[in-house]
Amino acid sequence: MSNKDVLLEVKDLEVSFHTYAGEVKSVRGVNFTVNKGEALAIVGESGCGKSVTAQTLMRLIPTPPGIIKNGEILFNGTTDITKISEKQMEKIRGSEMGMIFQDPMTSLNPTMTIGNQIAEGLIKHQNMSKKAARTRALEMLKMVGINNPESRLAQYPHELSGGMRQRIMIAIALACSPKLLIADEPTTALDVTIQAQIMELMKNLQEKTNAAIILITHDLGVVAEMAQRVIVMYAGEVVEQGNVEDIFYNPQHPYTWGLLRSVPRMDTEHGDELVPIPGTPPDLFAPPVGCPFAARCPYAMEVCLEKDPDHFTISSTQSAACWLLHPDAPKVENPVSAGGVKNV
Repeated sequence: MSNKDVLLEVKDLEVSFHTYAGEVKSVRGVNFTVNKGEALAIVGESGCGKSVTAQTLMRLIPTPPGIIKNGEILFNGTTDITKISEKQMEKIRGSEMGMIFQDPMTSLNPTMTIGNQIAEGLIKHQNMSKKAARTRALEMLKMVGINNPESRLAQYPHELSGGMRQRIMIAIALACSPKLLIADEPTTALDVTIQAQIMELMKNLQEKTNAAIILITHDLGVVAEMAQRVIVMYAGEVVEQGNVEDIFYNPQHPYTWGLLRSVPRMDTEHGDELVPIPGTPPDLFAPPVGCPFAARCPYAMEVCLEKDPDHFTISSTQSAACWLLHPDAPKVENPVSAGGVKNV
């Protein structure tokens, strides 16, 4: 993949929050790229830093207490999002980068009609007249599958169901045809059938618009359906990344193994138990000096407690930060193989 295909490049990103209790190191040296038109999933447990990473890309972390301590976020090859002014960021946010949040009820303005909320960005970023913006808002409602779109324009968020509000959020995010769409747990507050509809809608819209998507989720089923590449985060770090096939069929990090083994599968025998990951994530007030997963890892060695591992290259598409991949490490049988889970 050449440089001209890279839309977003994140280099050594570190984000902290200063609290009364001390500094919370939420994102610790994260590196990844997003290519034009691709869907990238960022997965991991709650508190692993994925939502903070997403909000930092849009410059939405509250400052203070949040602070970008280090790193670059290069958008379109030239613009470093960490360095530009808020006024410059406002031009990018909404027009070239859009975001769908977890809870549409708290993200939509309860005092504005749906029509005005979609039109607002079009008037601001694309200098549309109110009439043209209203026409475009109507088109967007039709595109995201809202019934009776004309009457919906005059309604307020509280008059719509959760699934419809999430469709409105997608319409607002896509109204200005952004190059990058960030979806932060977009189906969390919805029931299962509506979740499936929303993911199908996002997949279809991505194919139509060719926007790149960063999908923040803990649902590996959604990842398999939507993404081409996957980043696995743990304790504010990227511990593994690769194509969807790499992560599901040949994962290399014990944390990724744990995530896959804790997911229900269609071919699970009756009575088989899911295998949870024991223990809890480390305290990011005082992150461990070694591998952050060492305290929960059944394969941890002495070096794991003393030194954070480098990223070992597995193939041209896959890498993982685990001392088990060092040439001198003991060989451990991968408990997840060919998309299935071995009993260990």
